[in-house]
Amino acid sequence: METVLSVSKLTKNFGKLCAVNQLDLEVKRGQVFGMLGPNGSGKTTTLGMLMGVVNPTAGNFTWFAEPASHHTRKKIGAVLEHPIFYPYLSGRKNLELNALIKNANPANIDKVLNIVELSGRQHDKYKTYSLGMKQRLAIASALVSDPIILILDEPTNGLDPMGIAEIREIIKRIAADGKTIILASHLLDEVQKVCTHFAVLKRGTLMHIGPVDEVGKGEEIVEVQAFHDDLGVLLQEFIGSATIKKEDGQFQVMMKEGFHSADLNRFLFECGIVASHLATRKKSLEKQFLEILADAK
Repeated sequence: METVLSVSKLTKNFGKLCAVNQLDLEVKRGQVFGMLGPNGSGKTTTLGMLMGVVNPTAGNFTWFAEPASHHTRKKIGAVLEHPIFYPYLSGRKNLELNALIKNANPANIDKVLNIVELSGRQHDKYKTYSLGMKQRLAIASALVSDPIILILDEPTNGLDPMGIAEIREIIKRIAADGKTIILASHLLDEVQKVCTHFAVLKRGTLMHIGPVDEVGKGEEIVEVQAFHDDLGVLLQEFIGSATIKKEDGQFQVMMKEGFHSADLNRFLFECGIVASHLATRKKSLEKQFLEILADAK
């Protein structure tokens, strides 16, 4: 798979403050890459360096195996801050101006309006748009030049749950169209739902990087309920049980490697017990994220 972004020892100091500390990472074509971290972790500074609006103190990066240049940036669309639109012009007119500035094909406007679900409001003035609609128009403006890569900095910041869900579906739609997406966010649930890969930053230092689908790998917890007085004792006799604890009337069974809920269910059935509730629970991204940050203290 083609590497579209390669970052090596990228560093940014603001006086005595090290905002980004020798960052190494790679992004492959087609990935939806999430940069996770609490406020002040260096996410926005990193994106600023990648887009040429912040000068690195040290280190380097390449786009498409080439040093950053006007040529490579033409292949990238970005929403780093709230972009400036003309409030008394319609959404469509704002995009037409945007396309003119970027020397983009105006024929792309209908497509991007459809992607961000603003076709029905395209002729309404920008000042009448909700915050979610304004954010969707910003994404449309980044897509109007048909970039290979889309960069989004906190794309759901300040939105209500419905607005967050709308942006999430738009990101999925853009990714399904084959574009590579790099987004910074502190919303763990959103990253887990839309990203294929993620990195965790803390105080400018890379703490973890890997595929989202490997979150919780190797750890399986099975929730069990059954009408049996000695269920806790019985669960201890199951050879696949690593640890057992009771929580809110349910037993939480940490499984040994190689054992799964089906094995536990079979064991209970052989003991003459039918579980009233049996569900597998993987470690969440939130739990792994907090563990990564705790280990970094």
